[in-house]
Amino acid sequence: MTTDETLLADVAGRGGAYLRLYRWDPPTLSVGRNQPNAFQGVPFVRRPTGGQAVWHDQEVTYAVVAPVERFGSLRKAYCDIHARLANALRALGVDALFAPAHPPLRPSAHPSCFAAPIGGEILVNGKKLVGSAQVRRGNAFLQHGSILLDGSQEPVTGGSGATTLRAVLGRTVTFEEVTAIIIEKWEER
Repeated sequence: MTTDETLLADVAGRGGAYLRLYRWDPPTLSVGRNQPNAFQGVPFVRRPTGGQAVWHDQEVTYAVVAPVERFGSLRKAYCDIHARLANALRALGVDALFAPAHPPLRPSAHPSCFAAPIGGEILVNGKKLVGSAQVRRGNAFLQHGSILLDGSQEPVTGGSGATTLRAVLGRTVTFEEVTAIIIEKWEER
């Protein structure tokens, strides 16, 4: 995540744009910038973005860093990035839909990003497949997100609202497969 913060500072100072796709070794818990760390005994980092806790294991983490003006607004960026990811997921055979614009508020008792969707996030069969959060610095923004390949979010209370590509497609989906289709489909929007 330090690399993502460095890219954000670079874009805020000099411009440019980045799409970064990566994975975690060892599995790690990330907590949002305003979330208290109530988790003990697991590797953890604090994200510069907001949101709730994510267990990073068997997933693709994405980071988009760009000037806000490239998308028009933070909300438009959030929706456009999700539309690009959904397009790539559909190419894999996923029936990706968007959460309604005005869902119920995320229950504060659940520290998991995957406890409940917020408007515009990617769902399959009513369960969250992609969780995302943003931060703005000056004229630039960073949007982080996790696309769940397999495993579970159960290390974080409330993570049972998640689904995975393995559960949806009934087969193993690799990091390489997902990143290749995201890169291929990214500019189609």
